[in-house]
Amino acid sequence: MKIVLDANVIIAAFAARGLCESIMEVCLSEHEVMLCDDLLDEIRRNLRLKIKLPAMTLNEIDEFLREHGVMANPAPLHPDVCRDPEDVKVLGLAVASGADYIVTGDKDLLDLKKFQGIPILTPRSFSDVLHDKKD
Repeated sequence: MKIVLDANVIIAAFAARGLCESIMEVCLSEHEVMLCDDLLDEIRRNLRLKIKLPAMTLNEIDEFLREHGVMANPAPLHPDVCRDPEDVKVLGLAVASGADYIVTGDKDLLDLKKFQGIPILTPRSFSDVLHDKKD
């Protein structure tokens, strides 16, 4: 499957052990994690400002994600497809890459439920999907 993990999920995966870390681990090892430069910039910025990670660690995370993820250019979308214009890149990435799921904790995205047929799920709901597919 092709999965778009929103920046908040990836940040949580690096910030603490837990559900987001587990999801990212499974997605990186068994699926394709779709990324774009804007998403990586947001991840890097938030890990630096909110988690206070040093530059060397940020560089290692960026390299790791680029090596293990799949880079794509987001499809151009009208800025009003979502309440928060910053979320348009996530939707555009999902469309351009033919993603099967968007995983996020962002309420503006979750309120959409689906975008162009792509389900938008919380990490918990996506974890349930992953477990159902293994059974």
